[in-house]
Amino acid sequence: LQFVESGGGLVQPGGSLRLSCAASGFTLIDYNIGWFRQAPGKERERVSCINSSGNNTTYKASVKGRFTISRDNTENTVYLQMTSLKPEDTAVYTCAATSLPCNLLPGLTRAYFYWGQGTQVTVSS
Repeated sequence: LQFVESGGGLVQPGGSLRLSCAASGFTLIDYNIGWFRQAPGKERERVSCINSSGNNTTYKASVKGRFTISRDNTENTVYLQMTSLKPEDTAVYTCAATSLPCNLLPGLTRAYFYWGQGTQVTVSS
């Protein structure tokens, strides 16, 4: 039971990427989903979250207006559209599920489960 992330890569500053997070072995609709990232030497941080029905989303301040989270429960997949990428967005991006509401305790990573292996995003010229 885990997520499988894809869509990462090397992109120039100002570029865009669309990450996908496919659920394997469980039903996505039962959970709220968070996208996290971890840069070398830094703690893992949640950048966005979407509730189970997809009608409520939250974003870290530094990505608000540039990133968009969405989900397709029929495809059992969550997406993260990233635009206007900056070098500081460079990190391994991972998704995970939670039963907590998205607006509650965003830093509580131990409340999340079914972690995937992540996908590397590198923003560099």
